[in-house]
Amino acid sequence: MDIVLFVLLGLFGALTFFAWSCGRSYFEKGKIRGIEEAVRELRVGMTPQLGQEPPPDVQKALVTLNNSLACSYGERRKNSIHPHLWVLGASLAEECWVKGHGAGVRRKAPEPGRIRIDLSAAELLQLGGMANLGFQYMMPNMRIIDARRFTDSNDALDASRSISRVEAAIPKEYRPDLVRQAESRECLIVDWWKPVVRKMSA
Repeated sequence: MDIVLFVLLGLFGALTFFAWSCGRSYFEKGKIRGIEEAVRELRVGMTPQLGQEPPPDVQKALVTLNNSLACSYGERRKNSIHPHLWVLGASLAEECWVKGHGAGVRRKAPEPGRIRIDLSAAELLQLGGMANLGFQYMMPNMRIIDARRFTDSNDALDASRSISRVEAAIPKEYRPDLVRQAESRECLIVDWWKPVVRKMSA
């Protein structure tokens, strides 16, 4: 009776181990097949962006990953495939960033013969006000009643710096002497807002 029980327990244990081994093998093969299919679909999706021939870093990562997937189960246990997936993801991200950054720079770049300047809202308001005032002064029948004035020296210095930023964007062959013009504006500001020195009475 004991022998029969031991035999039945042995058979049950062998059956359990066989079922567990088959399930694990099925799971591993399914995982590998899933990764292979994902890599194939990834290559199809990246072809319109990166071309038929992927960049060297991406191609090297794909070859290394495929070689790792082709290894036996024992070799894969020693050398995990996850680092190869990380390398592939990093190389793809780098190539996509380079390509997207280049496309963004080209899209934002001004047209040939055009100049683009980054100005704040305050600088635009200052330049717009001074341009409008200058336009009125250029008219032959100029009659200005409500002229814009600087409130203080700081307001005038801010406007002078805004003008300097616009002048600095002028092409070099047409650019005036920026230092001289900035100094002349600052001299006007200093002369007008000189500190008042009062003589002390005896």
